[in-house]
Amino acid sequence: MKQLAICMRRVSLLMLLYIFLMPFCALYMQAGTVLEPPQATVFGTVTDTSGIPLAGVNLVVESKNIGAISNLDGSFTINAGPDDVLIFSIVGFETLTVPISGREEILVALEEEVTQLGEVVLNAGYYTVSERERTGSIIKVQSVELEKQPISNPLAGLQGRAAGVEIVQTSGVTGSKFDIRIRGRNSIRSDGNEPLYIVDGVPFSSSSLGEQQSSSSVITGGAISPLNNLNPSDIESIEILKDADATAIYGSRGANGVVLITTKKGKAGKTVFELNILTGMGRVSNTLDLLHTPDYLAMRREAYANDGIEPLPSNVYDINGTWDENRYTDWQKVLFGQTSYLTNVQGSVSGGSERTRFLVSGNYHRQSNVYYGGYANDKVSVLANLNHTSKNDRLSLQLSTGYTSNTNNLPATGLVLTATGLAPNAPELVNEDGSLNWADSTWSNPLRHLEGFYESNSTNLISNMNLKYSLFDDLILTTNLGYTESHVKELKTIPSTIYDPAYGVGPEYSSAIHNVSQRTSWIVEPQLHFSHDFGNTRLEVLAGLTFQEQTDNRLSQNGQGFTSNSLIENLAAASTIIPLQDVEEVYRYNALFGRVNINHQGKYILNATGRRDGSSRFGSNKRFANFGALGAAWVFSEEGFISETLPQLSLGKIRASYGTSGNDQIGNYQYLDTYSYGSTQYQNMVGLYPKRLFNPDFGWESNRKFEIGLDLGFYNDRIVFGGNYYKNRSSNQLVGIPLPGTTGFGSIQGNLDATVENTGWELLLNTVNLDSKNLRWSTSLNITIPKNKLVSFPDLEGSTYANQLVIGEPLNIVKLYQFNGVDPETGLYQFEDFNGDGIISSPDDRQVVKDLGPKFFGGFANQVSYKKFHLDILLQFTQKEGYNYRYSTGIPGGMTNQPTEVLERWQTVGDQSFIQRFSSGRDSEARTAHSLYSNSDASVSDASYIRLKTLSISYELANRDKHGFGCELFLRGQNLWTWTKYKGLDPETQSMSSPPVLRMISLGTQLKF
Repeated sequence: MKQLAICMRRVSLLMLLYIFLMPFCALYMQAGTVLEPPQATVFGTVTDTSGIPLAGVNLVVESKNIGAISNLDGSFTINAGPDDVLIFSIVGFETLTVPISGREEILVALEEEVTQLGEVVLNAGYYTVSERERTGSIIKVQSVELEKQPISNPLAGLQGRAAGVEIVQTSGVTGSKFDIRIRGRNSIRSDGNEPLYIVDGVPFSSSSLGEQQSSSSVITGGAISPLNNLNPSDIESIEILKDADATAIYGSRGANGVVLITTKKGKAGKTVFELNILTGMGRVSNTLDLLHTPDYLAMRREAYANDGIEPLPSNVYDINGTWDENRYTDWQKVLFGQTSYLTNVQGSVSGGSERTRFLVSGNYHRQSNVYYGGYANDKVSVLANLNHTSKNDRLSLQLSTGYTSNTNNLPATGLVLTATGLAPNAPELVNEDGSLNWADSTWSNPLRHLEGFYESNSTNLISNMNLKYSLFDDLILTTNLGYTESHVKELKTIPSTIYDPAYGVGPEYSSAIHNVSQRTSWIVEPQLHFSHDFGNTRLEVLAGLTFQEQTDNRLSQNGQGFTSNSLIENLAAASTIIPLQDVEEVYRYNALFGRVNINHQGKYILNATGRRDGSSRFGSNKRFANFGALGAAWVFSEEGFISETLPQLSLGKIRASYGTSGNDQIGNYQYLDTYSYGSTQYQNMVGLYPKRLFNPDFGWESNRKFEIGLDLGFYNDRIVFGGNYYKNRSSNQLVGIPLPGTTGFGSIQGNLDATVENTGWELLLNTVNLDSKNLRWSTSLNITIPKNKLVSFPDLEGSTYANQLVIGEPLNIVKLYQFNGVDPETGLYQFEDFNGDGIISSPDDRQVVKDLGPKFFGGFANQVSYKKFHLDILLQFTQKEGYNYRYSTGIPGGMTNQPTEVLERWQTVGDQSFIQRFSSGRDSEARTAHSLYSNSDASVSDASYIRLKTLSISYELANRDKHGFGCELFLRGQNLWTWTKYKGLDPETQSMSSPPVLRMISLGTQLKF
């Protein structure tokens, strides 16, 4: 403060002298003599775009031999005239030229230079670290990569771009979820493997508030993903933390990895208005090759002949002459082959001064579904960000608020399975008057499902405030405050009009499921950051506390029996109301965390993190636990003998980490004595029954993580290679431990000494192949080779997991019958009888183990820029096995359509085939054989694929910096082409009950002024 006061006095004195001498300067100029502008002390601060101070920034006065370097807190002083120009530069950031324009104080925000891959600054949650100096495993995906994809869920933008991160889309239905696994599956429970999501410092729950009974029939995965409420266009970057060194500071919450989402912020300068308009269309990426009418009718007749049934039954309408045998309809095209239309409008205004920066954006997103009937998903979102720094640079404030309103309407039941099985000569859907055609009660019209509907209305608010105050030059107090609030209102109607009117079913048989849910959460995290240079050694210390509370409320009810279908949306009009769920759950979480980082000469780096967690989900004896990690790195390229021997090596680093984290993703109140309501009444009262036993020792899952990595950069980082090997072991699994039947309980929730191991290799290669004035071409390749294994499970055979798991095998296995082909004599499927009892039955004969996890996966991206043209291509690939259509198709010969491969069926004694003889389903032996076939290894096959995930072509019509107005046109495609041998609709979703991923093409423009 004293130095600042002295500087201010000096500046004031110089300004007075300048004003006093101005007349004399004018006289000299009139006489032809020009005086140099007086020199003054200019001061200010240099930060990155997030407001983090940058030390070591070089400052040069243009056209003069004057320079300076910014201090640890980003501050600087330099002698320069009011008309001079300052040039700011540092490795890893764009060089910035700033005219002084008579100012005494200058605040500068430098942008990262993405071409310097080794120096990109990464967000590690509670702190930032450069790519060169990181000891942990962190992957960063920036907005420039997300914006080139027409997506509504940010996880879709990460597919194929992040090594070690497997992301699978579960359905082509808008709003459906994405499954994400960071370095494999750690928990035996399928619902215990979600990563932690942090949006602008605020935890964001990925668990759905939806009611399973209302959405499971139309959305694969059970509910609409809450992440669908995040607008990808508002995201500046996504960082994924993977190893112990990066995640241990989050303790138990980081057991399955951490996904950090940072929204866009305003930048100092002139106010910028930006408008992005995109419109597009899409279709399903694949359909099945099914039988046409002649082959279908021949199959059906042959089936009845094989079954010895003659004459044909009266209810066989497809082949007894009732239905038109010359009619053909591609039901896949009709029922889920409609065009999906996409509209996305994003507008923003940003700018501000060096002290105060702001950004306000709004987005409207609409995408229709491919189902018959015109269903759509509508989203409206608003984001506001404000950054302010006080005049003395001690106090900084960052405010961020995002709000989204999302409406998604769908048919009450998905139409995909119906479309793939419906007879190709089935009747018309509607009559001439527009009413449903029931064809004299000879079929169940598939459009009957559209009489009902499913609708989800959700809102989401995320608000964050971050306060920083510099107590001293090396000590900063930070407080992070966050609040989230989510609401979901669901309605699923099943009116009586779904039934054939001939049955006389009235609204007294109508029903509707109503769900109203709310989730609120708050977090407070005070922190102290200390950093100081001791000569060549920099020390950074972080200490903080976390206080978090989350409250979930849900009321789900099933209303049945209405006086009129027009009242079906009003629960009060139901004659009977059945409660499904009425719960209120409170989750509390407290923690103490810290970090110590030592960096000696930029070559030897040691990072230690620790956290003590407390969770309300565990018993009183195990409520608190300690987690920590140690990471180290050696930047050997900084060694003199290396730089002299290998001058081409711009970055060489070896790093390793080891640590522990926990997991409390088990749900609330699992350790307590809990009771539930019974389904019957006694003396007009509903009784209670015990549901769980008290377990005070119910505690944390434990996850031990080890990693070793190598990072290499050549020719000023034009070639960058990264390789990681990891080994994670998760134990103390939270599962139901079997109990003797005499206790009255099948199991008790507890910790089982079972161990799951994940190992793998991650390889990354980034290259700048061409870099000239007009042409630039860069390539990025990542590949992950994971391996998952159940190491131990005490008394596995006596547990409820005996039919699901095998020691030494991955968690993603399925146990199946062994298919041995078709018996040449009987024409029926035959299977291996492992126990030799002459009967094929479960579980003794389900001994074939198939691993459904990936053998490897990754992505290959290319970016080409030629003058004003830009081309981006991303290929996503994976090798794995998965369930094919044989798992869910009906018996060949039954009244369901079949893939064309059934034409290679067994016909006469001695035939060698893999398809059994046709049967109508009335032959019990054929029916049993087909049921076993659906659960055999024949239902699992190669599901590997290579997919052209993203193709983006853009052309810059005008540049804002040059013309004062910016305009860019772009053409984008998503899921344009897939190479696969998979036998089904889509190798990614592997579902026969929902549409495959959509092939989207969009056209748009970006305007800046």
